[in-house]
Amino acid sequence: MLVLSGIAVVILGFALRLNPLLVVVTAALVTGLSAHIDLLSVVAMLGHAFVANRFIAIAWLVLPVIGLLERGGIRERARALVGRIHAATAGRVLLAYLALRQLSATLGLTALGGHVQMVRPVIAPMAEAAAEPLDDKTREIVRANAAAADNIGVFFGEDVFVAIGSVLLIKGFLEQNGIVVTPLQLSVWAIPTALMAFLVHGARLLLLDRRLKRRGAA
Repeated sequence: MLVLSGIAVVILGFALRLNPLLVVVTAALVTGLSAHIDLLSVVAMLGHAFVANRFIAIAWLVLPVIGLLERGGIRERARALVGRIHAATAGRVLLAYLALRQLSATLGLTALGGHVQMVRPVIAPMAEAAAEPLDDKTREIVRANAAAADNIGVFFGEDVFVAIGSVLLIKGFLEQNGIVVTPLQLSVWAIPTALMAFLVHGARLLLLDRRLKRRGAA
């Protein structure tokens, strides 16, 4: 039972709101020593696990990069770019992003968009600039629609790509219920759904412009 003492360390450390990295490393050391593994072997195992899974930490590099880009004025430049396009509206900007996001997802490039990478620093400011002037409540509506365009685009687009986790999950579920299909068949049948989703949400984005005009007139 002493081997499970590492769990108690994790619970206590998180309850006291200590540094998560320090808590996890301490829990690993306590677990290893409780299992009668010498200290050097435990440290070696930690180092091996970090090196073997170092690609997982790459995703965290996105956050400081986005922070530096925002500090460098990427939001302002995105707003200025759209401001020079007289035909641009919030609905049209988001419709273009919806098409790009869904098309890239159908090709398996789901990481090209996202709320952190694209919506907050680029897409939302562009849509806001196209809909100026805005009050605070209307600005939140535009931002919500920018986030929705990203979600809908990737959700309905990724199933068209044959080698995606959701397709394999659907395949496994169907096989458990006696329905045998191939991933390619699922991808083909996902195309009509993706097209319908694009048409429905695309219409909603175009109607967004009418809503914004009414709010502006009011």
